[in-house]
Amino acid sequence: QVQLVESGGGLVQAGGSLRLSCAASGRPFSSLHMGWFRQPPGEERAFVAAVSRGAGTYYADSVKGRFTISRHNAENTAYLQMDSLKPEDTAVYYCAATSRTFPSSRYYYAPTSYGSWGQGTQVTVSS
Repeated sequence: QVQLVESGGGLVQAGGSLRLSCAASGRPFSSLHMGWFRQPPGEERAFVAAVSRGAGTYYADSVKGRFTISRHNAENTAYLQMDSLKPEDTAVYYCAATSRTFPSSRYYYAPTSYGSWGQGTQVTVSS
């Protein structure tokens, strides 16, 4: 079982930046695909970005060009750099991980593809 701990959330003005971190333990980090999802109040959890164990990256259309996902295997940590933040980015952000092998790239986008989740960190963007 993988344990995930997110940090880095907070309150920021529109146009600002935040960097989220996700520290993983319990399995070799290099074996994990890592994902970020977010859940605004009253809405479903939605895909934000993912990085494969081979460092391939995937993004939701709504964050392309503004958010950057990365991983540092030596630190057992995944990051989500969020720039040009908008009020509609306000949500609880969750880190997710899995050691499964995905048959195709579409699996990176589905919450059900991931078996381990962090507790979430709140991101609030004021206008």
